Amino acid sequence: MVNPFVPLESNPDVLTRLAVSLGVSDNLSFHDVYSLDDPDLLSFIPRPALALMFVFPVSDAYEKYRREQDKDQVSYETSPEDDVIWLKQTIRNACGTYAVLHSTLNGPAYDYVRSDSILAQFKADLAPLTTKERVNYIENSKALEVAHSAVASDGDTAAPDANEEVSLHFVAFVKSKSNVLYELDGRRAGPIALTKLAPENDVLSPAAVLFVKRFMDREAQAASTSPSYLSFSLVALAPGID
Repeated sequence: MVNPFVPLESNPDVLTRLAVSLGVSDNLSFHDVYSLDDPDLLSFIPRPALALMFVFPVSDAYEKYRREQDKDQVSYETSPEDDVIWLKQTIRNACGTYAVLHSTLNGPAYDYVRSDSILAQFKADLAPLTTKERVNYIENSKALEVAHSAVASDGDTAAPDANEEVSLHFVAFVKSKSNVLYELDGRRAGPIALTKLAPENDVLSPAAVLFVKRFMDREAQAASTSPSYLSFSLVALAPGID
């Protein structure tokens, strides 16, 4: 049985340190996204935004939705022609690290990955593997465990115990090299292709944000919260340092 990870805080500095330690250039960083509608607040995010990570409280309604959406899906199996690398999450409380991997191993963000890095080795090793082989690879990666552990206690709040049940979950939204917007979540049945984006559109373009808003609205309704989304968090991976 694989030991659980200490949950990551949805903190841009923590997520950036993890990404850089895995091999992303320090020219990229995560940035808090405070609004998807206010042009003034969006103007603070460097563009293009290469990936989004959405953090939300897992509700009974979401779990029901997830099971219903995935129950009729054919078991996902990898292929050399895959547009994205997707990883099935089997390490408890590691959804933040899986989201960082999904955000950096795919799409234009990978152009910022150093060739001698952990991520570059991951990309080369994971690409030809089956879904099950990828699970084993990630579970047995000491480099990933060390990188995660090094930042897991660096947030603004005290880190919970690794064995504690955590209700928050990370999901990544990425634009692939073929300009398809994907929802990447290791707890789903596989990668979810959402829409084709124009080459000039990033993950904060209106066409992409539409799908993020739908996700947020569904969870807000399930949790009976107001449209302010106060229990949610969204960060963008983009060039520049805060």
